[in-house]
Amino acid sequence: MTDFAEKRSAFIIDVLTEEFGASMAIDPAAFRRKFRKMAASPFAFYRGSAALFYADQRGDFGSDRFLDGRTSRVWIHGDLHAENFGTYMNASGQLVFNVNDFDEAYVGPFTWDLKRLAASVALIGYAKALSDRVIGELVTGFARSYLAELRAIAAGGDDAIGSITLDNADGVLRRVLQQARLNTRVDLLAAQTTVDNYERRFSLGDGVHEIDDATREKVCAAFADYLHTLPDSAARLRPVATGIKDVVLRKGVGIGSAGLPSYNLLLEGHTQALENDVVIYMKQAQVPAVARYVDDERVRSYFRHQGHRTAESQRALQAHADPWLGFTELDGVGQLVAEVSPYAADLDWADVNEPEELAGVLADLGRAVARMHSVADDESSHDLVDYSTEEAIVAAVDSDPDGFVDYLVDFAHRYGIRAREDHQLFVDLFRNGRLPGI
Repeated sequence: MTDFAEKRSAFIIDVLTEEFGASMAIDPAAFRRKFRKMAASPFAFYRGSAALFYADQRGDFGSDRFLDGRTSRVWIHGDLHAENFGTYMNASGQLVFNVNDFDEAYVGPFTWDLKRLAASVALIGYAKALSDRVIGELVTGFARSYLAELRAIAAGGDDAIGSITLDNADGVLRRVLQQARLNTRVDLLAAQTTVDNYERRFSLGDGVHEIDDATREKVCAAFADYLHTLPDSAARLRPVATGIKDVVLRKGVGIGSAGLPSYNLLLEGHTQALENDVVIYMKQAQVPAVARYVDDERVRSYFRHQGHRTAESQRALQAHADPWLGFTELDGVGQLVAEVSPYAADLDWADVNEPEELAGVLADLGRAVARMHSVADDESSHDLVDYSTEEAIVAAVDSDPDGFVDYLVDFAHRYGIRAREDHQLFVDLFRNGRLPGI
């Protein structure tokens, strides 16, 4: 192993230990599963190692002439890789394709979102055996689409495309929306519950566990507190007397949720008919990886706890957010609460392979990200970012828009290489028992 590889390996160990060490001590088996999933491919490793990405923004990959006092304080997604997009049913009853999964959202440099997505495009393109030229063209299309939409929003919005819905989507994204439209609440309930003696209950199985009476009482009390965090506009969607039919424990098994406890609650729907019962989740929220690299006390002190941060971030970044979105505390730890929606469907990149299709999808993603960055500013309901983010970003970029695009393309290529090399180092560390605590 070269000196650089050995130093980089040590750096990877330090970053992952700092990020996950406490959680690994609690549930090492969950992190063995997480790390095996991360070992599967460079992209899977990239998804699970956001902390490493942000640690690198302080080093060779950190110079950024497009950041100033305002563009460094934009509400960002925090983990904007290519697989964090999908469908949801918004509060207006409209199916939307947009950014999803706001667990890592925070306030920080807007370019970090764009760079993280650009590098993920490079990794996907490499896995699909696309040339560097084609990958560069795809990142260019994303960046130009982002800027075009942001300029249109800053100019008054008349030329902005806005949310991606069935009314304006085409190609791959229209198919994703149409497939989500076929989903039903009945199908979701059939997959997660059973009806016994004329009443619906959760089905138990892999990763789904019963809880004792004391735990149920605490979860129900936390749920009662959560109801006070819902907007008044969600009142019509709340269940009959917010009746809780059943509660189960689910243990996170995904790349991002290793070891985290989560409770699913089955609620009486808006009538006593069994087919409209509602499933919501209450999950422990974590400190976002990006927060370790943003030194801003005003941002840090704005949130009561991580559940509050996650819910507020999603409301800030997502126009017409889930009406069930809220937060609470359980055993003194912040929790995010939201619906397990039957209408959530992720974009499957395995179905998008040809450059023309990829270019169309990435152009739409550029518009979606621009809309996300523009929503959470002085025109929103919060006061953390109290200026027009779209105007600030456009002002910072429009002095050299071509240079900005080239900057993202260059970063995508360079960090794509770094991530592929880091993946191999990570695999060697893991398989040789060099990651402490697991």
